This record gives sequence, C-alpha cells and structure tokens, in this order.
Amino acid sequence: MQRFANPLLRHIIHRGRFDAASQTRCLQYLKALRALQLKGFNTVFLGETDIPESLVTGDKKAEEDSLSWPVWTLVHAGSSQGWVPWRYRLLLRDELSIDWQEAIFQELCDSLTLSYGKCVIVTREKRQPIPVGTKELKDQEPGTQPSAPPVTYMSSIKCCPEIARANGHELLAVPSSYSYLYPLDVAWSSLKWFIINNRQGFALRSFERTYSYRCILLSDLIVKGIEKMTPSKWKIATNKAKRWENYYLDTFS
Repeated sequence: MQRFANPLLRHIIHRGRFDAASQTRCLQYLKALRALQLKGFNTVFLGETDIPESLVTGDKKAEEDSLSWPVWTLVHAGSSQGWVPWRYRLLLRDELSIDWQEAIFQELCDSLTLSYGKCVIVTREKRQPIPVGTKELKDQEPGTQPSAPPVTYMSSIKCCPEIARANGHELLAVPSSYSYLYPLDVAWSSLKWFIINNRQGFALRSFERTYSYRCILLSDLIVKGIEKMTPSKWKIATNKAKRWENYYLDTFS
C-alpha cells in the first residue's frame, strides 16, 4: 500500500536531528551579520546557479541524458540596490583552474570596493555530511562569531576570507538550512523562468538542402533574464530576508 506520509516524515526527521546545532549556527551568523552592518558594511549576496543546456534548448532528450551535456554556471552578486556593478561570469562547470577561480573573486572584491566601499559578502553554505556521534556546535556560545572557513565551497570560484579582508570586506556563509535568508535564490528563479518562457524568441533557425540547425543566442538570453530581476524586485527580496532575520533572532535568542 502506498504511504503518502513518508516524504513528510523524512523531512521532519532530517530537520529535527541537529535542530539545536542548526539554530546555534544560524544565530551566530545573524549576530555576526548585524554587527558588521552596524559598522557600516554593505551586505552583498554572492552565489552561482547551474544552467543545463537542456534548460536553454528545451530538449527533453537532453534533459534525460544530462550527464553527457555541458552545464553552464552563472556567477553573480546582488544587494538591496540590485545587481552589483560587476561583470558576471558564465562558465562551463569544472573548466577553471584554481588560480583563475581566485582571480575572479579578487576582481569582485575590487569592484565592490570601488562601488560600495566595505562590504560583508554573504555566500551560501553547502551541506556537508556530519559523522554520527560528532559534536557540532554544542560547546559554542550562541553569541560568538562563527569562524570563517578557509574557502567557501562554490563549484566555479574560490572565495577566501583572506582575500576579502585584504580588500576591506568580510565573508560570511548563510547556514544551509535557512534558505529564506538568501534572497539570491529569488533572482535565480526569476532568471530560469525567463529562460523557459522566452528561449524560442532568442533562437535562430537555418534550413539548408541537406540539414537544418538552430542557434540560440545564449548570451543575449542571459542578459535579458538578469535584467528582469530589477532593483525594485531585489529590494522586495532583501526586505523579505530581513523579516526572516528578525524572526530567527527573536526566536533563537
């Protein structure tokens, strides 16, 4: 007999096991973020999203056989003022050397310094397996600032706290369980919906005697999709994240 409650129960069990440690990490992140904001740091959200070729072409066969098709990764950053004035990157996944990955983050830091001054660069923490029996954050005080990892885990660029600090910035990571604190997800959803609904308008077809082919203007499609996430939409998304921040601060404190 089919059991419809199983997915819901799995979700509850997964969240409940390390709930106290997750709340502690969230509270540490929020207090560190607020402390930096009080010191005059501007908040900038940095992230990446994968754009499979099947999403661009709409080819269902390509979607089923996605492992053999290239995947593009878009790297960009935004704030309550909109997308940051930085030349975003559209990269083929896993084709950058480590040196170039660090160079991209350095370029972003330089651009933020010129445009906004000192910033707190917020990335998204990736889930990592926790060994059974491991003490995660039980012995840490909720008010202490979380220690920044040597590298923030992103597939396309390498984000180092040392590079950020050398340019007058700070680097923080949103705990993976609290996606509402990361408004960049709203921007990625907006971009992908635009791609799905408008890819035909950016496609050129050519019919020859023996074959036909279709060319998709990927760069133009991405540019227009990014422009759809306007500064006013960014403002709405960041304000929503701030309401969640206030809620978690009140709840976990």
